[in-house]
Amino acid sequence: MDSVAHLAFDTKVLIDQASQAGIKEENEDSIGVRVPEGELLTTKGVVAVIADGVSASEAGKEASESCVHNFLSDYYSTPDSWTVKTSGQKVLTALNRWLYGQSQRFLENRRGYITTMSTLIVKSRTGHIFHAGDSRIYRYRSGALELLTNDHAIQVNPETRYLSRAMGLEINLDIDYRSFDVRAGDVFLLTTDGIHDFLNSAELKKSAGNFYGGQSGVADQLIEQALEAGSGDNLSCQFLKFQTLASENQEDAYSKLAELPFPPDLSKGMVIDGYKVLDTIHASARSQLYVVKDSKDPDAALLVMKTPSVNFDDDLAYIERFVMEPWVGKRVASDHVVKIIEPERPRHFLYYLCEHVDGQTLAAWIKENPQPDVRVVVDILQQVIKGVRSFHRKETLHQDLKPDNIVITKDGVVKIIDFGSCYVAGIHEIESPIERDVVLGTADYSAPEYRIGKKANTQSDQFSLAIIAYEMLTGARPFGEKYQSCQQYRDFSNLNYVPSFSLNPLIPVWVDGALKKALSVSQELRYGDVSEFLFDLSHPNQVFLKNLPKPLLERNPIRFWQGVSALLGLSLVASWLYFLEMM
Repeated sequence: MDSVAHLAFDTKVLIDQASQAGIKEENEDSIGVRVPEGELLTTKGVVAVIADGVSASEAGKEASESCVHNFLSDYYSTPDSWTVKTSGQKVLTALNRWLYGQSQRFLENRRGYITTMSTLIVKSRTGHIFHAGDSRIYRYRSGALELLTNDHAIQVNPETRYLSRAMGLEINLDIDYRSFDVRAGDVFLLTTDGIHDFLNSAELKKSAGNFYGGQSGVADQLIEQALEAGSGDNLSCQFLKFQTLASENQEDAYSKLAELPFPPDLSKGMVIDGYKVLDTIHASARSQLYVVKDSKDPDAALLVMKTPSVNFDDDLAYIERFVMEPWVGKRVASDHVVKIIEPERPRHFLYYLCEHVDGQTLAAWIKENPQPDVRVVVDILQQVIKGVRSFHRKETLHQDLKPDNIVITKDGVVKIIDFGSCYVAGIHEIESPIERDVVLGTADYSAPEYRIGKKANTQSDQFSLAIIAYEMLTGARPFGEKYQSCQQYRDFSNLNYVPSFSLNPLIPVWVDGALKKALSVSQELRYGDVSEFLFDLSHPNQVFLKNLPKPLLERNPIRFWQGVSALLGLSLVASWLYFLEMM
């Protein structure tokens, strides 16, 4: 079953587009629309692009064609866990740098690969616009036409206008981005200046209304109208009418999610879809984990099967989260994250398979290794952080990092083994008729923002990593037992951080400085990235060394000399006793 099939409701869009050179010899405009099928329609949406190559440049046509063709290709190649904003900006930045680089072949950069570009993306029930230049995007709704973009142009005189922003104009791209709601029946009109400079808003609104009403050939008619109005430029336009969008029908969602029934509770020796149960690893009120092996292949490797709990067989939010777990796992590529395994045969029940990791949990390792070598701890953390960064690169937060969810194999390879609480930015922006299940991580390891209502980010996973690191080094938690009961920002602010070196004198002060920074109550005070945290754990940071406590002689000279006197006194007493014993 497609893991996001329950979100892929029928999005139907009508399209009419046209582009002509007009009275010019060459058409330097370029247009394109892509309506993907299946999962891409859900995770990426519908894309329309219009670009107008600058006629004063020598490669305007190549620039506009490159922008349209490459964006429609590259955007759909970005990870489907990314948000539209992240995907669009990364693709456009790369495109702009390529155009700018190509322009260096010309004597003047402004005569190279320069083009306007306006992009509309409709994903779920939200529209997204990326825009640079003076092409335009309009929305027609309830009989009114609204301009959604701003022209980036400077009018020098009635005959001369210069673009202040465009693709390929500068090495650093300055592009407008906005998002907004989309409703069934909305019509979007994209135009180049060869049309909107010669037709007024009333004429454009009439054309959009005609398209809304079902009239055909509207794009060609609009171009002819602009030519009759005296347009001397290339002319391009695109009409898109979204007839239906993501459904709000919960029954439709249930029919998708319930395509596969829950398996019964399994026991040793039972076979499901050809996989024989060898042992039960874990069973709780929410799920079960079994060691299984393909009964049809004697040489097959051991696998782990995760099944949902029958307690939730009518809970749509729970089922949605369960089917998303393998979807997330398949998109996180790392040697330090457990791998999802595709079944050899069609499934008849709801479950998923992953590799069997032969080893011990980090929780067990901590019990067996009190006060370990700092270098060993850093090596383990380095592997965990590699796994965590593979989540973050896909705009995904793990949200439940803890020693029980980390396994160390017999070969010393560290793997993260759970996806049950992951937050995927690209999926979260897809509207759903289901009130989504919010599963928070374990209170002892979750960052304060989860409980005080602030938005989580990558620094939230960093906080959990720092607690794990602290526990590995000391066998304790940094804030004691009071941390778990905190609910308000004030509660967290009143906690006292216990320096790790006070529990384990072998821990360098600069390592404790890194831990303390990553464990800041405010996200803004933590490291910008988990890799920075790792670096400070393995390289002395001079900032933390500057904060070393002053020697007792400087802080309290009287107490220092009192201590020295006491030690000398004890030394004299010990010497006297030794002398008496020798007599």
